[in-house]
Amino acid sequence: MLMQSKAQKINIPEDLAKVINGIIEIEDKIDQDKEHFFVIGVDNRNAIQYIDLVSLGTIDAAFAEPRETFRLAVMKGVKSILICHNHTSNECEPSEDDLSITLRLIKAGKILGIELLDHVILCKNKNKLFSFAREGLINEKNMINKINEKAVKEIKNFLKR
Repeated sequence: MLMQSKAQKINIPEDLAKVINGIIEIEDKIDQDKEHFFVIGVDNRNAIQYIDLVSLGTIDAAFAEPRETFRLAVMKGVKSILICHNHTSNECEPSEDDLSITLRLIKAGKILGIELLDHVILCKNKNKLFSFAREGLINEKNMINKINEKAVKEIKNFLKR
């Protein structure tokens, strides 16, 4: 578990990006080139209670299961979490896997009574990020619609070949 100052608040996705990019920047170069999946537990004022590196993945994947994602949140009794992972490219758009794990985590959080406030994707270009909350995707219905849209688009592209 990585600790930050409890006074640090996350009001916008860029606040979270600054904290997580700062953590990644002090790692060994070899680990900087891998995807990381972080969980940030916050209190009711969005002040950081803990930061947990749940997964240090490969150059193009970081794995996250609900069990590991919510483990510390349950143990510490936080009611809300943020999740953040990085892409090692300059592309911040969520992949199909990013969409599906986010939907699973939204559902798991509802069962546990722990709200997923946002999933932020960072990329090498530190001026870019993708916020699921900002895009209206921290909502089961909107997320399912987005997954369906992406699937239809892929089918159409496949049929054009």
